Amino acid sequence: MPNVRILLVDDHQMFRDALRCLLEKTPHFKVVGETGDAFEVLGLAHKTSADIVCMDIGMPGMNGIETTRHLLAACPSVKVIALSTYSDQRYVKGMMNVGALAYITKVAAADELFRAINAARKNRKYLSPDVADEFIGVMTQQSQRDLSTKLSNRERQVLQLVAEGHTSAIISDRLNIALSTVEVHRRNIMRKLNLHSIAELTRYAIRNDISAV
Repeated sequence: MPNVRILLVDDHQMFRDALRCLLEKTPHFKVVGETGDAFEVLGLAHKTSADIVCMDIGMPGMNGIETTRHLLAACPSVKVIALSTYSDQRYVKGMMNVGALAYITKVAAADELFRAINAARKNRKYLSPDVADEFIGVMTQQSQRDLSTKLSNRERQVLQLVAEGHTSAIISDRLNIALSTVEVHRRNIMRKLNLHSIAELTRYAIRNDISAV
């Protein structure tokens, strides 16, 4: 099996040293270069014929997203693995949109880097579990917000008042509608949002900051 040639890009020398130590203990993984300067990446990638580039995101001068964009435009066969302190979805999407195949947090690097490299070698995408968990959470919240757009303005008014802790009788009085109409709105809201209790309805409204248009 040929060696996997790896280039380390991070502006923290101690972190690069730790990664090098970790990688060089593994057969067939060879660190062929390293730099903390984003502007050196393209030249080093050519010089070392790197297969994999482990790319930090928060570097001075030019961030990892822009560096990856330039690198893959010039060397499309290189596989980029993003390494970051942050699991914020803006960074994850930014790196994946410019062509990175994997994204792992630095705190998870010791456990996840080998999995990320092996996935990237097969041209497969990979997110470390902490990043994936946050991504799923964000997507779930977005899905719930999308569901709320199915509500009519009156239903949103009822949902907001439910979240404020008002009873159906008070909601009926506030909105000047029949009590039975409030109950119909509640049932419709729960059906549209796939919720099954007033407690779930209240949590949903608070979490998604529901207000009437």
